[in-house]
Amino acid sequence: MLTINRVYNIDCLSGIEQMLKQGIYADLIVTDPPYFIKSTRAGGKSELARSIQPMNDELQNGNLTTGIEDVYLKAMWDVMKVPNIYLWCNGAQIPQYIDFFVKKNKCKMDIIVWHKTNATPLFCNKYLSDKEYCLYFRRGAYCQPQSYKTATTVYELPINAKDKRLYGHPTIKPLPIIRNLVANSSKQGQLVLDPFMGSGTTAVACKEQGRNFIGFEINPDYTLTCAKRLAETIPYSEDLAA
Repeated sequence: MLTINRVYNIDCLSGIEQMLKQGIYADLIVTDPPYFIKSTRAGGKSELARSIQPMNDELQNGNLTTGIEDVYLKAMWDVMKVPNIYLWCNGAQIPQYIDFFVKKNKCKMDIIVWHKTNATPLFCNKYLSDKEYCLYFRRGAYCQPQSYKTATTVYELPINAKDKRLYGHPTIKPLPIIRNLVANSSKQGQLVLDPFMGSGTTAVACKEQGRNFIGFEINPDYTLTCAKRLAETIPYSEDLAA
């Protein structure tokens, strides 16, 4: 039996199936599924290229380079009564997600960009890897940024190397971005789902801001990290929000 405000060490397909059996639906999904990366070999033979290869190996060993099949998109679609979802992705996945959410299911779309202001300068025969995409799909869902700043679609932030070291996850997203997405597209007390919870950033943002959450994470080590982060997170209160 699932309960809210917990992260479960199970595959999200099983988790969402259980949510549907219990009649639990998400008001918002914010998630960072595995990217689809054809090659994890650092380009070039420079010392810099060699230095980042261990991170690329970690991505591959953690099954974070395989992308996701449409069965996962269908499951996320089914667990929302009103379509309202943020999906982090790389460029190779954009056509798949547009096909499913826009062409097939008639959602509106925004493209949110995290511009990394200190991107690693590996640009031999290609552009800098200085951005990541977050696609926002909705159909009649709540989206109410409260200011010009929080309505931005481009976040200018450095690579969050400290978070990666602290929480041991190679693709962790900056908490300020996730916090803003949760605030913009959900209300107090609503339920936010993250089917690929990773190190728990979405859960932390929800606990900080008075949203309920459910998370699924198939890696047991990351699930333990989630629990530790949540235990250290100060929850929302009226006094803190004032």
